[in-house]
Amino acid sequence: MLSSNKIIGILGGGQLGKMTLEVSNKWGIKIYILDPDENCPSKSLCNKFFQGDLMDFNTVYNFGKEVDIITIEIENINIEALEQLKKESKIVYPQPQVLKIVQDKSLQKEFYFNNNIPSTPFKIFNSKDEIKKFLSKEGRSYPFIWKSSKMGYDGYGVKVIDNNNSIEDIPDKHCIIEDKAEIKKELSVMVVSRPSGELINYPVVEMEFNTKTNQVEYIISPARISQEIKEKAENLALRVCKSFGNIGLLAVEMFLTIDGDLLVNEVAPRPHNSYHFSIEGSETSQFEQLIRSILDLPIGNTNMIDKSVMVNLVGEPDTKGPVVYENMDQIIGIKGVNPHIYEKKETRPNRKMGHITVINSDIETAIKIAKEIKQTVRVTST
Repeated sequence: MLSSNKIIGILGGGQLGKMTLEVSNKWGIKIYILDPDENCPSKSLCNKFFQGDLMDFNTVYNFGKEVDIITIEIENINIEALEQLKKESKIVYPQPQVLKIVQDKSLQKEFYFNNNIPSTPFKIFNSKDEIKKFLSKEGRSYPFIWKSSKMGYDGYGVKVIDNNNSIEDIPDKHCIIEDKAEIKKELSVMVVSRPSGELINYPVVEMEFNTKTNQVEYIISPARISQEIKEKAENLALRVCKSFGNIGLLAVEMFLTIDGDLLVNEVAPRPHNSYHFSIEGSETSQFEQLIRSILDLPIGNTNMIDKSVMVNLVGEPDTKGPVVYENMDQIIGIKGVNPHIYEKKETRPNRKMGHITVINSDIETAIKIAKEIKQTVRVTST
C-alpha cells in the first residue's frame, strides 16, 4: 500500500470526496468520511462512514482521532477541532491556519493586501446598517460587489449591488464590499504542493459563469489567452500558494481585466470545480494529486493530454426532489464525451449534480459540443 497503512480522513462526503475515493480505491488506500448527510455521494465508496456536523467541535475532533491524516473537500468546518488535533500531532492538510483565512473572505482579502497580492479594493462591514451609513457618508458609486464573510459557496453569499434598492436584499451580517472589476476573462490555476517542498502548477484554465446564478458553467482548457498572460497567471498562483504555505491543493481564481491586469479573486485549498476536466484531460487528475501531496509522494505530471471543455450539470430552476437525468442517451455516444454523475439522491435548483468533460483536439469544437450538451441534458425530478 502506498500509504504505509495510514488512514486518510476527509471532512465532507460530496462529489469531491467521491472522485477522490475513485483514486484511493485503485491504490488500496483507506479513507474515512465524515458528512452530515447519511446518503452523501462518498458513503458507498469509503472504508468507513461517520455521520455528523462538520461545524461541531466534538464531532470533528472525535473523527480526527480515528485517522492519521485529515483533509477536506469543503471549507465550512470546525477549525478549532483541527487546531487541537494538530497540537496532538495529527497531520492536517490544508493546515488549520490556512483554512482559518480561507474560511473568512474578509481575512482572505486582508491577507492579499498584507502580502502584496493584487486583488480588488475592499472594505469590511459588520452589518447592513454600517454599509448604508458608509454609502450615505462617502457617496460611493455603483455597481459594487457584496460578499458574505463566511459560509458562501457556488455563487451563494455574493451579490452585485446596482442601486440603493439592491442593498435591502442583502442579509444583515459580517461582510465585505469590493470594487466591481472590468473583467475580460475569469481564470483559474491549480497549484499542488507537498511537505518535502515540491510545488507544481497546472496550466491556467478559463471559467465561464452563468450570469444569473454566478455559478461556473463551463471550464475551457487551455485558457484562450496570450503566452505572456499565461505565464503571469501561473507565476501569480505559485506566489499565492507560497504566501499561504499551503500543503495539498490550492485553486487560485483570478480576474483578467480589460486593461490586462491579473487580480486574485479567491482561493480554495481543495479539489476544485475548475479542474474536474483533469480526470480525462490531464496526465494526472487533481484527485490523484490530492492523495499524492498529503502522503508526500512525488507530484504527478500536470501536462494536458488534449484540449478539454467541462460543463456543469445542475438542477433545473423549477425542480426539487428525487433526481432524473433527462436525455443522457442523446449525448453518451458522442466522441470525446465523458459523463460524471455525482449520485446525489435529491436535486434542487442550481445544485451541482454532475459534469461532462468533452475532449477534442480543436477547442472551438469542444466548446460547441459542450454548449449542445447544456441545451440537451436536463437535471429534473420525478
